[in-house]
Amino acid sequence: MADSREFGFQSSDFEKVRDLIHQRAGIRLSDSKKQLVYSRLARRIRALGLKDFTTYLAYLADVESEMEEFINALTTNLTSFFRENHHFDYLATQVTTLKSRDRPLNVWCAAASTGEEAYSIAITLAMAFGSDRPPVSILASDIDSQVLRTAQRGVYQAERVASLSHETRKQFFLRGRGTNTGTVKVKPFLRQMITFRQANLLDATWPAEPPLDVIFCRNVMIYFDKTTQRQILTRMVPLLRDGGLYFAGHSESFVHASDLVELIGHSVYRPCATRENA
Repeated sequence: MADSREFGFQSSDFEKVRDLIHQRAGIRLSDSKKQLVYSRLARRIRALGLKDFTTYLAYLADVESEMEEFINALTTNLTSFFRENHHFDYLATQVTTLKSRDRPLNVWCAAASTGEEAYSIAITLAMAFGSDRPPVSILASDIDSQVLRTAQRGVYQAERVASLSHETRKQFFLRGRGTNTGTVKVKPFLRQMITFRQANLLDATWPAEPPLDVIFCRNVMIYFDKTTQRQILTRMVPLLRDGGLYFAGHSESFVHASDLVELIGHSVYRPCATRENA
């Protein structure tokens, strides 16, 4: 049966894409992701007016600026407000323990995507402190520059917040009017709690600085192999202060890194006392 695809896509092209996204972003693509790779990169090939994947990969090697588009295309950005809600409930109960007298409560949202997670953290902490000016500093980062632009705007379709209570929507969001009907925008005080930065967890430097009280790094590690997971945890965990919290995704487990973090709740971890020698 003839290949009906718009662009030529050889097995060797897929292998090159797999090697490159692992090298640049740490992401492991299984054999089952071949069609996903085709559909996402075909948009770039079409936009650039190229003839096939082999030509695109040659272009990618010659034009460094295209690497950002390549990574953006292959990054999964599934998210929602208060996804895995038990984490936010738990965070609210820990504010008294975590807060400091002499500095803001520092949080790193390490896979911010389009911003819903970072704003959920901000809402949780504003409510926990009972203030729209809580002593909180949130760093929200992502490898994908395009989704970060959406996060910085803080504008969403109204159905994205439909599951939130009326009180929460009224307190933290502005309803769009006129040409913006059907959208909501996070209120300015919420946006001011968050700093957005692009960051690749494989890079030598990160925008996050210790001491951090909380790290949300959820549903990211599942895309890395165990070796890469451990490398990232070895760098990330020391950024947490003693007693700090690390929130992982529901499908992520760090049994292989039990010398770095210990499980204290439903996908909630804290640094091990012996981590200094990890």
